[in-house]
Amino acid sequence: MTTVRLPLFPLNSVLFPGLVLPLNVFEERYRAMMRELLKTGDDEPRRFAVVAIRDGREVAPTAPGMPDQTALPERGPTAGFGADPIQAFHRVGCIADAATIREREDGSFEVLATGTTRVRLLSVDASGPYLTAELEELPEDPGDGAGALAEGVLRAFRAYQKRLAGARERSLATAAELPDEPSVVSYLVAAAAVLDIPSKQRLLQAPDTATRLAEELKLLRHETAVIRHLPSLPMTDLTRTPTNLN
Repeated sequence: MTTVRLPLFPLNSVLFPGLVLPLNVFEERYRAMMRELLKTGDDEPRRFAVVAIRDGREVAPTAPGMPDQTALPERGPTAGFGADPIQAFHRVGCIADAATIREREDGSFEVLATGTTRVRLLSVDASGPYLTAELEELPEDPGDGAGALAEGVLRAFRAYQKRLAGARERSLATAAELPDEPSVVSYLVAAAAVLDIPSKQRLLQAPDTATRLAEELKLLRHETAVIRHLPSLPMTDLTRTPTNLN
């Protein structure tokens, strides 16, 4: 079992390998994380782990709120996640490699990272200025029939795109922009489909590529049918998620 200890960045979204993650970092705990990552040499990856939040808040309250206007705002690395933060997170996440970390004049950061490797969350350490985690790297096994399933998923995804584009009166991405390698297909479709966090999380933690593709085929067929009756569903980009405000 290969384990690694990395800074932990919980988000209200699921990151997949190969997908781009823009971040607008303004909370002090995550500013401290970025300042530490900037100490890494230019020839070394600036890595941190992203996990989806199961129960908690991505951004900690910064002022007294309802119903108690006198309550002090939460501070520190666990703010918004409770006394035992590991319980607030989904246990499978993704390592992110920060290609760009740019500090603004006000001390906040603009970050552009890319998902690389799936990991399982083993433990969380809250003793420092930001959360760190012990993580087990997860292999990407192809499973049985991944190639044929990928072809079916691509066909279903194109039909799904057409329904979305028609609903939003937007142009459709060309087929040439879509990959054909099964694992890449599985992650691209998982990220691009309009699904809730639990559904995306199930796809991320699928035991192998074939299982993920089979589940996507079912989801795409179902969602395509739904769009016929709900033509106002939102459209998403293929390889980029919206900027996350930590």
